[in-house]
Amino acid sequence: MNPQPLDTAHERWDEWWTEAKQRARWSDPEPAVRELLPILRARGAQRVLDVGAGIGRHSLAYAVGGFAVVATDASTTGLDELRRSAASASLSIEMHVAPFTALPIDDDSVDHVLAWNVLYHGDREIVQAAFRECHRVLRPGGSFQLTMLSKRHRAFGVGREVRPDTFVDDRSTGDKDHPHFYVDAPDLTALLAASGFNVVSLVDVDQDPHGSFHWVVLCQASLDSPESSGNT
Repeated sequence: MNPQPLDTAHERWDEWWTEAKQRARWSDPEPAVRELLPILRARGAQRVLDVGAGIGRHSLAYAVGGFAVVATDASTTGLDELRRSAASASLSIEMHVAPFTALPIDDDSVDHVLAWNVLYHGDREIVQAAFRECHRVLRPGGSFQLTMLSKRHRAFGVGREVRPDTFVDDRSTGDKDHPHFYVDAPDLTALLAASGFNVVSLVDVDQDPHGSFHWVVLCQASLDSPESSGNT
């Protein structure tokens, strides 16, 4: 018997992106992402990858900022909405329907990767695979901005633990009825290190609604391969 798939949250988002109220909720770029744009320009970054782009709030901001943008998501409805928005604004964005564990991007081909509120949709094994994929596509020394669910999050420990630190809340009216992985700072740092990343900043931020703690992380791809960085 095949094990139950764990990276399934995009199924919920595929439904939600058809709803105007959900699209409106996720239409504005995050301040932390905007604040990094001039820093990326200053260090000469040109091509950026938005993993789990959804309807493309960050992809559009990157494109307006003059970057060559690649957007990936497992949701077709999200990327359809991004395609319409980009066309309306006369912006060129490369788009791919793909899971974050198998990015259809060449090795060492982007200067920066963003994965905002996406890579924790699964378990530890899925997260590690996603981190390694992000490292694979980054040029040496490239940057990686991401968020991960903190163990301070109000939903940590709620529902069924289907894998260590991975919970499904069958009563959830949100996407927590799909697997979500939670992590503390030492474990997250170790997972990133094993994938070839050096952490630059790591902050536990309370997102909306109150109690939705997420790690906001900025890190840099080390010059060594993940295999030489050790394993978790």
